[in-house]
Amino acid sequence: MSYDEKYSQLKSRMTEDKAANEAMLRQEVAKFIRENDREGVDAAGALIMENMPDDKREEILRITHIDGVRLDKMYENIDKLISEKNFNEAKVLAEKLYKKITVEFKEGEKAKFVSLRNPFEDNLYQELFKPEKTLNRTPYDFCQYITTYAYILVETGDPLDAIPVLQMAESFNPVDVGPKFELAEVYKLLHNKSKLIEVTRETIKIASSPVAIARCYANVGYILTEFTDYEDAVVFYTASAMMAPNPAIPREMQHLADLKGSPVRYAGREKIAEVLKKYDINFGPDPQVIGVAAKMASYYLAEKDMYNALQAMKITYNLTLDENIKKMILKYDPKAAMLVPPSAQNGEGAPNITQTVNEEPEE
Repeated sequence: MSYDEKYSQLKSRMTEDKAANEAMLRQEVAKFIRENDREGVDAAGALIMENMPDDKREEILRITHIDGVRLDKMYENIDKLISEKNFNEAKVLAEKLYKKITVEFKEGEKAKFVSLRNPFEDNLYQELFKPEKTLNRTPYDFCQYITTYAYILVETGDPLDAIPVLQMAESFNPVDVGPKFELAEVYKLLHNKSKLIEVTRETIKIASSPVAIARCYANVGYILTEFTDYEDAVVFYTASAMMAPNPAIPREMQHLADLKGSPVRYAGREKIAEVLKKYDINFGPDPQVIGVAAKMASYYLAEKDMYNALQAMKITYNLTLDENIKKMILKYDPKAAMLVPPSAQNGEGAPNITQTVNEEPEE
């Protein structure tokens, strides 16, 4: 259905009761977001604005537009410029967007704005941070918008300036791995081993997919290689391959061997546990992340909300590879893409890095 058709269909359901109209339209927005239906979101959003009193509508327009352009549309323009490698022009727009967000949506004494994207992030945020302030949801994903600005700063030669920007991105969504991974890239450029390891510890505490955890270990392997700590780098690359196979890992291992001047071999589990403990980094997902996903799966099953139940079960399965959870997922979603567990060992101590992983992990 086109935008116009969805707009007309939703408008036909509206009555003289503005409060009821707003409630209905917000429910539709939530549904369209789950379905990744941009036309539906835009149509419902336009009707929400039309349904508002004039003074409220004008205030909403003031804080959600820059020079007459809606914030999400401005971000689309920035993203297009990045795809065209036009970083200088993208930087001008991204800086405007960043200033608008930080001025209009700044944290107050009793409330703060958050860009939590789904019920899992809501629950994980509550579990880990136990906020006391009132949480107000932002109209768009400001964490992503600000992280993109930081990326542009890095690309235009200002990695130090990107650090406080990424910290601002994290304040809007502390359970999004995106700004933390970008921060890790900054510390790679700055050759700051201690900071990269520190941000990796923080990232693993919120990582909700094997792919994200594997990237954490690969980042540490990269910085250890740079600092010529080849033996420990091998361990982290092995841990990365065991969490989620990636064709880049064998290349990194070959690079290690070239630097060392002798062959390198994947580490065993005991060695992995020993070395990761030395860096105060756990192997595998954080138990709190698994616990939140499992509790959500149970809750939504009881509520017969199968969409959210399946999302939570998929996160739980991808982190635990529990066959009972897998059976439940396939019972309700027979065509679900499932993570294929890598074998612990293959041949002479090498993890099986030829397996495929779920292309759409729940993060």
